[in-house]
Amino acid sequence: MKQQKSNLKWWLIGAGVLILVLIAFGVGTYNRLIALEGGVAEKWANVETQYQRRIDLIPNLVSTVKGYATHERDLFTQITELRSQWANAKTVDAKINAAQGLESVVSKLLMVSEAYPQLKANENFLSLQDELAGTENRVAVERTRYNEAVLAYNVAIKRVPTNLLAGMFGFEPKSMFEAQAGAEKAPTVTF
Repeated sequence: MKQQKSNLKWWLIGAGVLILVLIAFGVGTYNRLIALEGGVAEKWANVETQYQRRIDLIPNLVSTVKGYATHERDLFTQITELRSQWANAKTVDAKINAAQGLESVVSKLLMVSEAYPQLKANENFLSLQDELAGTENRVAVERTRYNEAVLAYNVAIKRVPTNLLAGMFGFEPKSMFEAQAGAEKAPTVTF
């Protein structure tokens, strides 16, 4: 009888330690997933900041180009529409789609500038073009950082046994920022 109580006591201690280890693992895993998800949100905020900077620069660039290229109204209309789409987008996916469309149009806008030698010599235009080029580089860097954070998060929520806790607490995969179909081809501008 005494031996049974002693064995039971050790089994209960072992079970208690196991439960404590599982709880510690669960809390640690949950906190890690929260940190990864927060990292994704932070990286996306950085992407949005750079897109906002781009959107703020574009009207100035458009105004400068308009003075030289009045017949390119369709291009300016597209820019205005895409800026509105960006401003009204409510989800990350909607903002990604608007940003990709804007990238294509900005490329065309910069190509239009190549057709106007006087415009290329204009100091305001050159300054704005440099700012936009710098912003495009910042956007590329921030999108890369965002994708890295999304990859780390998505991998973490799919690994065993973390996937069990991720599913229980509703951690969902995040969308990567991917290039548009045909982005590898340079846009063409016709007059």
